[in-house]
Amino acid sequence: MDEEELTLPADTLQILNDFLQEKAQREREELDRIENQAGTEAMFEEDWQLSQFWYSESTKQALGNVIRKLLAEQESKADKLSYRIALLSCPSLYGTVKQVHGNVKIFEFDKRFSVYGDDFVFYDFNSADENGYLEEYKDTFDIIVADPPFLSEECIMKISKIIKKLQKSSTKIIFCSGAIVEPWLTQSLQLKKCSFEPAHERNLGNEFVSYANFELDNYVHT
Repeated sequence: MDEEELTLPADTLQILNDFLQEKAQREREELDRIENQAGTEAMFEEDWQLSQFWYSESTKQALGNVIRKLLAEQESKADKLSYRIALLSCPSLYGTVKQVHGNVKIFEFDKRFSVYGDDFVFYDFNSADENGYLEEYKDTFDIIVADPPFLSEECIMKISKIIKKLQKSSTKIIFCSGAIVEPWLTQSLQLKKCSFEPAHERNLGNEFVSYANFELDNYVHT
């Protein structure tokens, strides 16, 4: 004898359908809210296991203004529109930068940020030495902002290798990290330490500084 097909009573089925419709509506509204806010952190909490620490509002605004000034230096509207920005391991900066310029890629190991759609690129700095890794983004970006999750020489050198692949000859690089990494950056990317000191919502024990291959401080303080 065939087993009878299980069916729900009509009133129970209606309740279930209503619940599913409400759930879908809430999800659509959340996605709309993320888009309307130009990709802010979407209330994501820092994941300390991934060494995530969100920037303070003043730091986000300062870096956003630097990017705005760099864009203003472009000679034509076409140049400005084609400008491409990469954010490596600094997801809390995405919303601010997205409000300044639409052409932004967020390179992140944390897949929660895939909610940013085509702007999200999953990457793992440990794959830097693999042949062809991120080859599709070679020589692509005009501005790169990086904030490696760890202060180890291995992490700094691997992210530096990725930056070298992503950058053009004219790319402006901003590298936010601990003061301890300066010798490695001097060796790998020829960046120099700046006076601008990025701050975080939570105080960190390590001295945190910035590095760049251009006069970053002139853009921060003007």
